[in-house]
Amino acid sequence: MSEPPAIVTQNLGRIYKIRGPKRKDDPKEVVALEGVNLSIPHGQVFGLLGPNGAGKTTLIKILTTLLLPTSGRAQVEGLDVATQPQEIRRRIAMVSGGETSGYGLLTVEENLWMFARFYGLDSKVARRRIDEMIRVVGLDEKRRTKISDLSTGLRQKMNFIRGFISDPDVVFLDEPTLGLDVAAARQVRDYVLSWMRDHPGRTLLLTTHYMAEADEMCDRLAIIDKGKLLALDTPANLKRRLRDERVYSLRVAPLGHRPVDKADMIEAVPGVRQATVVEQDGLTELSLILDEDDALSGVLDHLHRRGSTLLALEKRVPTLEDVFIDLVGRGLDVDTSQRADETAENGQK
Repeated sequence: MSEPPAIVTQNLGRIYKIRGPKRKDDPKEVVALEGVNLSIPHGQVFGLLGPNGAGKTTLIKILTTLLLPTSGRAQVEGLDVATQPQEIRRRIAMVSGGETSGYGLLTVEENLWMFARFYGLDSKVARRRIDEMIRVVGLDEKRRTKISDLSTGLRQKMNFIRGFISDPDVVFLDEPTLGLDVAAARQVRDYVLSWMRDHPGRTLLLTTHYMAEADEMCDRLAIIDKGKLLALDTPANLKRRLRDERVYSLRVAPLGHRPVDKADMIEAVPGVRQATVVEQDGLTELSLILDEDDALSGVLDHLHRRGSTLLALEKRVPTLEDVFIDLVGRGLDVDTSQRADETAENGQK
């Protein structure tokens, strides 16, 4: 008999009831998940991508037994999330980026020791794992520092360590590098990949707003929006979806007057299928997917009429972000500082 997947969902759904709508025509419920089917085998790093409000957090809460599904079913390590939550919790761990974890009056070492004992670890094993992971993420000099005296990034490092101390079968990482600088984020990613290599039977589910992070780390990716699964494949296969598409990057300064209606937006130019606009350091970065190369002349005419100066133009190979935009219709809700960090990280490779 073959081993069941590490994670499986069947027509999983979740509806939130809205109490006391203000107006008669206000919705009385919100569909957070609808008909989600997943099968994640052991040994995979599985990525979950979606804009804010797509249903990612709801899905993770169900899989970690923090929330019951409204319909369908879900299993983790062959155990049902609705009827066997305690058994599941002994086998999993979860780390959320930006999460406040631990007690401020305790030191890094004391907090980790406390969590290790909560997990029931033997004293010698706990000490060995704490020492090893503190060194891996560069917290050795801060091991006797109180949590309340740590920066946000250092607290996040400690929180990350906590998720691996119990040596879980399945790890859920919800934006684990949120708030970390480029070097610290690299340390976290390197450790995750190293841990997966050293524990080939373990499984890791990752959500992230960094496309480069998802592309580098994940064996497979699911793109979700409005509670529905839009695509599921390897990063390479997802990018092949746009292999024959015309993808362009433009840099302009300035973009010109603000559009006052839809007809004045770049998306209204004939032949522009998808567009994202990011403003940074006084410049505007445009990422366009065109139906035909001939549509580019219309784009340049549009920018000229709006008083923009073209600084750079590049036709490029489609990225994972291009695939995401093509499916969802918009990019991830990432601020410019996150984009700058991701650009810097790409430049270091």
